[in-house]
Parts: sequence; structure tokens; C-alpha cells
Amino acid sequence: MSIHQFPADVSRETIERFDLYEALVSKWNPVINLVAKSTVSDFKHRHLQDSIQVYQNDMSWTRWVDMGSGGGLPGIVVGIIAAQNKPDAEIHLIESDQRKCAFLLTCVRELGLNIKVHSQRILEIPSLAADIVSARALASLDMLLEFGCHHGNKTATFLFPKGANWKSEVAEAQKTWTFEYEALKSVTDPDATILKIAGAQRV
Repeated sequence: MSIHQFPADVSRETIERFDLYEALVSKWNPVINLVAKSTVSDFKHRHLQDSIQVYQNDMSWTRWVDMGSGGGLPGIVVGIIAAQNKPDAEIHLIESDQRKCAFLLTCVRELGLNIKVHSQRILEIPSLAADIVSARALASLDMLLEFGCHHGNKTATFLFPKGANWKSEVAEAQKTWTFEYEALKSVTDPDATILKIAGAQRV
């Protein structure tokens, strides 16, 4: 992987972790379908870079919760970068699928990451009171806000990558929620965005 795909201060060890993570996804994907088969050959752009941009949108945190982590996107990627520049931070991944949890635990062990994996449904876990709550390709925005409010602290920021229909999702969610948001343009897909949300409250 070229170092030029990442911020200038990314270490060689971090890049090696990304390479090992990609290798683990490639190894496990035929068995448990972590990512779409058609995207494996373009993993660096479609998945790594897509997740790195989520991390780069907010650096002021000490506890991060990634919900429905599946193949570790963006949760494992967050853990890889944090191992370099936030080694004392808390990172929690929530995934109810047991096979995907086994994959996530393998990643944590082999990559040497400071990550806690929760093998439960999102709302069954007591609030983790996180500063940042993320989720990628998990649910509608309305449901993500419910999940996020459960696991975020009072000043939490939510980071939710969304596709081309993000505007309609925002409009639908605004029927039952009030919140402030920024639509941050994706660097990997011109039709996609990252919704950066704060102050979410049910109407």
C-alpha cells in the first residue's frame, strides 16, 4: 500500500497493519462475506480510504463506539490509526453476528489493537457514553439516531457514511428527530457523504 494514500504522518507500522488487515479480510471473506466480493480487488479505495476519512473528521475524542461493525469498517480502521496517535483511547465494536465477531477478535489479536468487541445487539448493551459513534451500511438514519443516542454521551458526535439517497434519509429522520448536521463530501464516491451529526433529540 502506498504511503501517499494516507496523511503524511502515517507510520510504516500503521501501513503494515492496514496490509495485514486487508489480507485477513481476503482470507475470511469467502466464508462469511465481510464485504461484497466485487469490491475485494479495490479494497484500499472502496473500504480502507472510505473508513479513514470517517476517522479524520473528528480527532477530539477518548471513547469511540462503532455499531454493527461487521468486517471492521470503520471500527478496525479507527483502531489501527488510533494505535499510532491515540494509544490510550477506548474503542468499542458492537456486532451481534458470532462469526463476524470471531473475525473482529482475530483482527484485534493479530494486529495488536486496543479494542473491545461486544458480541450483542446494539440496544442490549448498557450505554457506552462515547464521544464518537459511527456506523457504516447498517440502518436507516432514523434508526441510527436511536442507536447513537443510546451509546453516545451528551455531547457526542455521530459519523454516518451514507450513499446517494442521504438527503431523503435526512428528511425522513427530521420528521421524528431534531439534530444539527454537516454533509461532508466523500473522497471515495462523488454521490456519497458522511453525515456529521450533533445534538440529536427525538421530537
